[in-house]
Amino acid sequence: MAEPELTIDVRVSPLAHLEERMRAASVTGARGVTLTEWPFLTMVNLRVDPASDAAGRIEKALGAALPGRCGESTTSGPHTVLWLGPDEWLVVSHTDGTAVLRQALGDAPGSVVDVSANRTTLELSGPAARQVLEKGCPLDLHPRSFTPGQAVSTTVGPIAVVLWQVDDSPTYRLLPRSSFADYLARWLIDAMSEYLGPEVP
Repeated sequence: MAEPELTIDVRVSPLAHLEERMRAASVTGARGVTLTEWPFLTMVNLRVDPASDAAGRIEKALGAALPGRCGESTTSGPHTVLWLGPDEWLVVSHTDGTAVLRQALGDAPGSVVDVSANRTTLELSGPAARQVLEKGCPLDLHPRSFTPGQAVSTTVGPIAVVLWQVDDSPTYRLLPRSSFADYLARWLIDAMSEYLGPEVP
């Protein structure tokens, strides 16, 4: 009788070694801010003519429209689609839908490429999260200019990221290249350190 085959997940996230440091840097209260990693999300780079039949098939497969303008995102179920360019999007999912997207693209011009290993996801959340980012991000992050659902390519410190505001807590997700994630996490931990002190009335 054959032994059952065991599947062992040997993946190590780019920031597993900083998990304790990120937890220790967390601040609670009115000046609260936390930093965590969301590892192993599925990320698919999608290129297609937005006016094509293939784009319509892809939208049907995702259950969400492809965003049409810079900064826009759309969400349906486990999928969020972030605008990267006039004919380019990043699909971020909690499930692997790469094969379904490739089938929807078919033989049409374009591409569906799994880039999950190319980036990781950092989540910065809490009342002081915006102030932490403003120390090194050139964007105007005030709620009048940057709101939940918006996602853009920018820099935080010296690191290029896709910056996505998830809610008005505020919660931000930062998607750096995996090779730069360590530097960015350490930069954010340092930027959070001032909020560990006593609150100023």
